[in-house]
Parts: sequence; structure tokens; C-alpha cells
Amino acid sequence: MSGFSPDWLALREPADHAARDAGLVAALARVLPPRLRAVDLGCGTGSNLRALAPHLGSAQDWVLVDHDPALLAAARLRLTDWAERAEPAGEGLILHRGPARIAVRFRALDLAADPAAALEEKPDLVTAAALFDLASDAWIATVARAVAQARAVFYTALTYDGEEDWTPPHPDDAAIHAAFLAHQAGDKGFGPAAGPGATDALANAFRAWGYAVESAASPWRLGPDAEALLHQLAEGTAQAARETGQVAASDAAAWSALRQRPGTRAVIGHRDLLAVPAPAATAPS
Repeated sequence: MSGFSPDWLALREPADHAARDAGLVAALARVLPPRLRAVDLGCGTGSNLRALAPHLGSAQDWVLVDHDPALLAAARLRLTDWAERAEPAGEGLILHRGPARIAVRFRALDLAADPAAALEEKPDLVTAAALFDLASDAWIATVARAVAQARAVFYTALTYDGEEDWTPPHPDDAAIHAAFLAHQAGDKGFGPAAGPGATDALANAFRAWGYAVESAASPWRLGPDAEALLHQLAEGTAQAARETGQVAASDAAAWSALRQRPGTRAVIGHRDLLAVPAPAATAPS
């Protein structure tokens, strides 16, 4: 899988946290035990833990999994800063924040090769953020099977849904967007990416295992207070569109330049999803 820099992940974290659907987070908290074990797939710098942990029980045990040791090292630092008190515990950490005691372990693992290997300890919760639109339908099905076999609750946030609305409008908006979607469908390390179809693929895969599934919109709503994020997003979108060959480099550059002017706004669509096992989940027929 292509890597993401800690700087980019830090830049997007406030927008990510603001976008999450609060109702789905509350529903997640209701179905988890007060003492819980969680595995975060593709954890990056630990943003998903920082978003969820304050809403969960007082005793939490997290395993943060990523293929990139540099991101795991950044996660350790970011979580230490985030906690009110942090203590080393072997190769992990014990974090104290509010009433919660949060044990964190870090694991470097190639999820593309074997996502089930991350779930060997039978967690109560398997979670991820901004991951599954980069993955193939086949890999999504493999994850669903591993989660169902562990009898875990599944929650993922911020899966891109393909909806974008940039203002002010630009004549090349449609062409740039079409090229970006074509680029997103490429292989990001997990096979041909499901892109905007990922939430439907997740829902179908978990329902096949007898899970009850809910989803909710979690769009980024970006304005003047997110100028740096808008600039990076515009540059990345234009670069991806240009790489497809469907948009001329000059047109992509002009589009990106407009998007970096004051007054730019964007709504970027995502969806969150919660899947809860039925009393006796069964293998799909």
C-alpha cells in the first residue's frame, strides 16, 4: 500500500474527527463491553483511537496495526502527547485520559497479505478509518470473514463515497472528478480499489455473515478554517487526475490554482459503518 506521511495525517485529523457521525459512535459504545479489546487496522498515527477512546469504556486494550514502522513510531509520540499521563509498558504504552486507562500495543504487519493475522487475540472491536476505499472487494470480503470468525463488532469511519462539491465552480470540475475516480480505482496495494463502492461492499460482506449493519454520512465540510487542508487536497486531486492522462497537465494545474485561492470551500463525502454480529453469525451460503 502507498504510504501516507505523518504531516498529512495530522493535517486531516481535525476534519476527520469533526466529520464522524456521532450517532453511530454512540451506537458503537452501546454494544461494546466496558472492558474492551480493540484492533485498529491501518492505524497511521493513532487518530482513530484518539477519536473513539473518549466515548468507550474505562478499561481499553488496543492493538494498533500498520505496515509502516515510521507511522507506528509517530503514533507512539502523538498518543503520548494526547494522554494526560503516559507510561511505558514493555514495547507499548499505558495511557490515562479522563476516567479511561488505555493499554496500547503497536504491531507492524502487512495487512494486504493476511488481515486475519491481526485478529489472533479475538478482539471485541475491529476498527479502521479512511482505509477501505483503497481496498479491493476481495480484500474487503477477506476482512469481513476474519472479523466474523472472531465474533467481533466492526466499525469503520471516513470511507470515501465519491461525492464532492467544490466552490466556486470551475469548468473542469467534472473532468477532474472523473479522472480522480479513475485514479482511485487503481491498485493501492490491496488489489483494484473499490473506491466509492467500498461502503456497499462492506455492508454486503458483513450482512452475508449475519451481521446487522448501519451506515451514516460523515462528510468533510471544509472552509476558510481548513485552508491548509484544502490546498493539500486540491494539489493531490489534481496530481491524481493528471496521472491518469485523462486531463491535460495545464488544466489540472489551473484547477488546483483556483482551489488554493481564498474563499474556496469543499464538501467531500464519506460514510461511516457499524456492523454488529447476530447472536449466532453463520458462514455465508
